[in-house]
Amino acid sequence: MTDIKNDYKYQPGFGNHFSSEALPDALPKGQNTPQVCPYGLYAEQLSGTAFTVDRKHNERSWLYRIRPSVCHTPYEPFHKKTHLVGNYSDEANVNVMPNQLRWSPFDLPTEPTDFVEGLHSIAGAGDVGVKHGMAVLIYAANKNMDDAAFYNSDGDFLIVPQQGRLDINTEFGKLLVHPNEICVIQRGIRFSVALPDGPSRGYICEVFNGTWTLPDLGPIGANGLANGRDFQTPVATFADEEKPFRIINKYGGRLFTAKQNHSPFDVVAWHGNYAPFKYNLALFNTINSVSFDHIDPSIFTVLTCKSEKPGTAIADFVIFPPRWSVQENTFRPPYFHRNCMSEFMGLIHGSYEAKQGGFLPGGASLHSMMTPHGPDAPTFEKASTEELKPAYIAKGTQAFMFESSMQLQPTHWAIKESGKVQHDYFQAWQGLKSNFNPNWKPAQN
Repeated sequence: MTDIKNDYKYQPGFGNHFSSEALPDALPKGQNTPQVCPYGLYAEQLSGTAFTVDRKHNERSWLYRIRPSVCHTPYEPFHKKTHLVGNYSDEANVNVMPNQLRWSPFDLPTEPTDFVEGLHSIAGAGDVGVKHGMAVLIYAANKNMDDAAFYNSDGDFLIVPQQGRLDINTEFGKLLVHPNEICVIQRGIRFSVALPDGPSRGYICEVFNGTWTLPDLGPIGANGLANGRDFQTPVATFADEEKPFRIINKYGGRLFTAKQNHSPFDVVAWHGNYAPFKYNLALFNTINSVSFDHIDPSIFTVLTCKSEKPGTAIADFVIFPPRWSVQENTFRPPYFHRNCMSEFMGLIHGSYEAKQGGFLPGGASLHSMMTPHGPDAPTFEKASTEELKPAYIAKGTQAFMFESSMQLQPTHWAIKESGKVQHDYFQAWQGLKSNFNPNWKPAQN
């Protein structure tokens, strides 16, 4: 474990127009591109949306840096084999199958592997080339990204650490992200990952179009779920270093590398609303039924990436945090379900209440569109017979779900090469027997 200095500072809020300076008066006053910028810096705009997107949804930031980011050599193909997919409609990349799928915990690498080298596509839908779709990836790494920076031209990353903290240096400042926290790093933002706790593993949801936003609360009101004030955006910090750096770009589902002779983290000041952020899942304000019935899991949505169809998401990030369960006369675990959405689940720590075994931290499951799923036989039996008294459930547990309106297809690596598919997963439901009683009568009051 590496000691971390307590020099991580953040600005609170979600979707704000932030301003940050590492040196006083580094931001130009009253304009974005003066003839000469303070401190002799270069002005560079990073656009997350088209110029003409309506103001409510327009995202961009201005960066004031020691050298413009264009100062690099031409890109060349990445030097190592990758396990990334850009087109999930091509059967050369994926296995089309409706089966319920579950994976044991994905392996940590035995050879030196950094964050980028440890990226593996698990499932997805759509095509990065037309900026439509989403993907699920895992990362597994055991070394720092020394003198290297990565950026993604294909989409926005929502990163969920499962084992080990991520010490992330970005153009906008530094993020220290713990397990049970998440971070979002948007398309185009350069960042580097160090591993202060040694080997690290986690999950990523990548959206090719749209952006991660807070869900609408509707009749819940003005407060609840993930509160905007609890999101944290880094403050400017810079490195004025002249030495060789690699710039790694994910473009079209492939990796490319360029070289430059200075640090990419040389932004002295910035302002805008297009910036990375992190969030502590322990701060989620859980909503639940206090009368009867198991409420739909959409009440646990932390962030959503909306589609053009109202109420339907390209991807939702949903968590199942520790909470009180008090419903009366109710089967309390998740109900049996066939869904018009795809459900990919992961487990950060603990034991998920709907499965008695097999679903482990660092592993995953995928329940495809309209494929039946639900609690296993032991869970059903226990929940059908236990005394219904107030219970604090999921203590010490954090499960989550990437839910999508798209039909997710697992990759060849996930099915054939990872060695982690639990081929007996279907057995979890084979013990569910018929309890039908044609002579049943309602209880007499």
